[in-house]
Amino acid sequence: MNKPNAPHRALSEAEIKYLKLFANTIRGLAMDGVQAANSGHPGLPLGMADAAAVLWARHLRHHPDDPHWPNRDRFVLSGGHGSMLIYSLLHLTGYPLALNELKHFRQWGSKTPGHPEYGHTVGIETTTGPLGQGISNAVGMAIAEKWLAQRFNRPDLQLIQHHTYVIASDGDLMEGVSHEACSLAGHLKLGRLIVLYDDNHISIDGSTGLSFSEDVLKRFEAYGWHTQRVDGHDHGAVDAALQAAQTEEARPSIIACRTVIGYGSPNRAGTSKAHGEPLGEEELRLTKQQLGWPESPAFYIPDEIASLADTARENGRQWQEDWQRLFERYRQAHPEAAAQFDQMRSHKLPENWEGLLPDFPAGKDLATRAASGAVLNALSPIMPGLIGGSADLTPSNNTFPKNETAIAPDDFSGRYLHFGVREHGMGAILSGLALHGEFIPYGGTFMVFSDYMRGSIRLAALMGIQVIYVFTHDSIGLGEDGPTHQPVEHLAALRAIPNLMVIRPADAAETAQAWRMALLHRSGPTVLALTRQKLPVLERSGGNLSPADGLQKGAYVVLDQPSPEVILIASGSELHIALEAAGLLANQQIRARVVSLPCSERFDAQPASYRHSVLPPQLKPRVTIEAGSTLGWHQYAGECGEIVGLERFGASAPYQDIYQGLNLTAEAVAAAARRSIAKVSESKG
Repeated sequence: MNKPNAPHRALSEAEIKYLKLFANTIRGLAMDGVQAANSGHPGLPLGMADAAAVLWARHLRHHPDDPHWPNRDRFVLSGGHGSMLIYSLLHLTGYPLALNELKHFRQWGSKTPGHPEYGHTVGIETTTGPLGQGISNAVGMAIAEKWLAQRFNRPDLQLIQHHTYVIASDGDLMEGVSHEACSLAGHLKLGRLIVLYDDNHISIDGSTGLSFSEDVLKRFEAYGWHTQRVDGHDHGAVDAALQAAQTEEARPSIIACRTVIGYGSPNRAGTSKAHGEPLGEEELRLTKQQLGWPESPAFYIPDEIASLADTARENGRQWQEDWQRLFERYRQAHPEAAAQFDQMRSHKLPENWEGLLPDFPAGKDLATRAASGAVLNALSPIMPGLIGGSADLTPSNNTFPKNETAIAPDDFSGRYLHFGVREHGMGAILSGLALHGEFIPYGGTFMVFSDYMRGSIRLAALMGIQVIYVFTHDSIGLGEDGPTHQPVEHLAALRAIPNLMVIRPADAAETAQAWRMALLHRSGPTVLALTRQKLPVLERSGGNLSPADGLQKGAYVVLDQPSPEVILIASGSELHIALEAAGLLANQQIRARVVSLPCSERFDAQPASYRHSVLPPQLKPRVTIEAGSTLGWHQYAGECGEIVGLERFGASAPYQDIYQGLNLTAEAVAAAARRSIAKVSESKG
């Protein structure tokens, strides 16, 4: 086969014959894998095998022996239910995915789970399955490519020049997140983003006409995309369309490939029955017969296609070696830029960065969202990979570093993204930026709107990628905007997501430490839950309060007394209520320990010896305080503890009045402490 990106010409009969053989090999492997598992989705692989064969044999620049080569093309199977398509492609093109893994599709411990998982299977660029996420991740990858190209390319040394390719389904383009991300992609003129749309007119319920009658290409044209329509089973037409899309530098491209779902299946092709269940032994036999494919052995690979792995490895080796030689010339000519590129790829933080974290004068009142903005102002100049934005709440989120500029369609020199009112799209795009490999992305919105982007947050946690969510207006403390904007259940809901670190700092000093933790945390995303209302910066130096770097362990003793009788445990802004309550208790001759618990995930991961030093098991009188749902606090309160929180929505009023009206006060905490002490005393009696 020709190397990808060769000048376009009509395909020869021999080339078409080869592509048809390649496509049918994909179909055979996909059908057999789903049948062996007795579970899966054969329809998409059967329908899109022709287009995928053209893309992978003639256009995709990749290196199976080094799947992380920086200048590779990215391929995203957004319709992740069709995972046997990408598993077949990875195996056939020489990735370390053995045929035995395809035979164990969807089985315990295999490298071929039901939907593609980043970090689990080599060559998978992003986890897909929840529809709309993959194409939206791809927008983030394309933003990364365009930003890197503007930052590092020189007229004679084009260091970054690759495409992001997507196979997307009807379902992907129905999901709202894809609308958000693709609208922004058109606005930003992401010319190296190319989507192959599996336009098969079928969804699980039946014909897409049941609920989906819009003209997709007109919609994308309105977004500012380059659009084409082809027969998805015509190899020459798909090849020509890909060539045309590659020459379109100013607009992202979508190619509607009219296909037949379950192509080749005599009794299921073109119906919803082909979508999500095995064909069955008899229909499998008939389909292979229809395609002119051997009925046995299962997982058959013709010799002509078996050699494709060697060809793909050799092409990949040559592309990477050519790029490496170019990079060495680049390093000689532009050593500082090359060093910056290396630093971004390694994610190595500058040696002096922690020393640049701002100090905040004690006694000053400062919202933690403002303290977060001060941290960004301090660190952004020395961290080129720190890139972020806001979903149209920039002044409220404090996410735009001073002396920074915003990315614009024709100028990607800045590092700030105006996402517009697109929270879910923002979340998916942030993941795409992280997955590209050079960036630590962050994005801001109000915490209550984290609901709109939960799908993207969950997948970032599942993938274990470093994304930082700056969620401000974190409680009823935002005040007059009222219960529609006051998060109550959100902290508990976010903490319930595995591998998501949620940090709710209590003052400006803890906020700086929260950013420190987030930047050092490489194995998953982080939520920074920040206040709208101003909070006093606690006096920690030379006083009775512990340093804020205790936050690094998730929880720490802020204030202690000899032989404490009760522990007051709080997060965020409620730490100040706990400290005031400790003072009230002291006036009543009751000694209280005050614990700041800004990050339960980090605290729960500490050794038992540390956790017991903060919350001694024998000290059972306890009170937890948080202006949110009480769910999750019982593990810290214990059987005799009291929980001060909210089991209702908030209200519209000045925040001080809301706290008072909802009984989130120092007096209420002190009363709860006395009740807890009494309960323990009664249990002993």
